[in-house]
Amino acid sequence: MTQQLLACPAPAKLNLFLYVTGRRADGYHLLQTAFQLIDRCDTLDVEVRNDGQIIRTNDIPGVPAEADLIVRAARLLQKKTACPLGANLTLHKILPMGGGLGGGSSDAATTLMALNQLWHTGLSKTELMSLGLQLGADVPFFIFGENAFAEGVGEELQAIQTPERWFVVIEPGVQVPTPAIFSAKELTRDSKIVRIADFSSNAEMFWKNDLQTVACAMFPEVDEAVRWLSQFGNAKMTGSGSCVFCAFADESAADKVIAQMPERWTSWKAKALNRHPMDE
Repeated sequence: MTQQLLACPAPAKLNLFLYVTGRRADGYHLLQTAFQLIDRCDTLDVEVRNDGQIIRTNDIPGVPAEADLIVRAARLLQKKTACPLGANLTLHKILPMGGGLGGGSSDAATTLMALNQLWHTGLSKTELMSLGLQLGADVPFFIFGENAFAEGVGEELQAIQTPERWFVVIEPGVQVPTPAIFSAKELTRDSKIVRIADFSSNAEMFWKNDLQTVACAMFPEVDEAVRWLSQFGNAKMTGSGSCVFCAFADESAADKVIAQMPERWTSWKAKALNRHPMDE
């Protein structure tokens, strides 16, 4: 029996557009977005324990183990399935926190997928997605495993095809707290609802992120990154920020932009993925 899985990928996502279309009675915002998987990943080493304990084996600055989504995900699966086994979890983190790349959600999704396999708990993809939603609105997308048009609070997913391309991503050096963006009174909350067919037929249109204006006003660093990258194409923020991205047809075009990047920013290129690497 397999007792461990090493270097399990937890890929980042980009929001190709993000509209806020309303607000529910419970305060959650209704969204429409297109999620794009990219090949920049955190990785997770998972080892089965026989004593039922869930242990994160390494320190992650600013994230106590008890609050870490990977630990919470493992405990949730353990409780849901009454599994007597435990796990050692080692997270190799490269995706920035507070960057809008879904890193924490992706880490949690990979934890659920890896432990469902190692513990032989036998949950279906749909059951895992439902469990993941308890941890965060983006978690079901990563378990879904394909690029997706998303609605609701982000959990109603339909698979979409996106073009082969490369992205340049800038980390502006600030963490953007999601609640601050969503609670801003100037946030647009009534964007016109679009259909998946509208997006699929016009994927290169200048789709926008409704959260970007608020984030740029609060964080000049984000605004500066958007302005700089916009000279090369339709640059926009992903999620609630802070990372900013622009799409390119090929790797060499992305390399040329990175070669001109101001030194004050961390930047990198990433390739579009069609499927989650754990789902292949």
